[in-house]
Amino acid sequence: MTDPQETGAAPAADSAPEPKRPSSQPLLLKALRWSAISGILLILAFVVIGFLIDGSRGAIGGGLGAAFSVVFLAITVGSIAFSNRFYGQDLYVIIFFSLILGSWFIKFIAFIVAAVLLRDQPWLNPTILFIGVITGVIFSLAVDAIVILRSRLPYVSDS
Repeated sequence: MTDPQETGAAPAADSAPEPKRPSSQPLLLKALRWSAISGILLILAFVVIGFLIDGSRGAIGGGLGAAFSVVFLAITVGSIAFSNRFYGQDLYVIIFFSLILGSWFIKFIAFIVAAVLLRDQPWLNPTILFIGVITGVIFSLAVDAIVILRSRLPYVSDS
């Protein structure tokens, strides 16, 4: 074989090792990307539907409802994808569950605060807001299911 010094090529030791990632990481990023794209379309659709039903009150209610569901579900997928950056470290499991449970707690508190602040507001339609939240959750779960069903994951574990 040839010596790297003779050919002028840099030795392989200078290159940084590829960080360890679970095999599900590309799937999570794909789900996050498709959820964002479909979420924007869902928000726009609910703004239009809400406007046709109740004018500006309906547009605000529909847009906020769809936006809440999209943001809350994206936080979960995003926290899983972020916690996978620590894959292979000794504290990975603790970091993973801490980030997931922490994001759920933050979403729970944010939902309660939003519900209290938006209750009885004259500038939005609460019925369209509720329908937007429920439809957004169902729509986001459907998009995630489609992404997972169309992906190929190995049958063996990463370790």
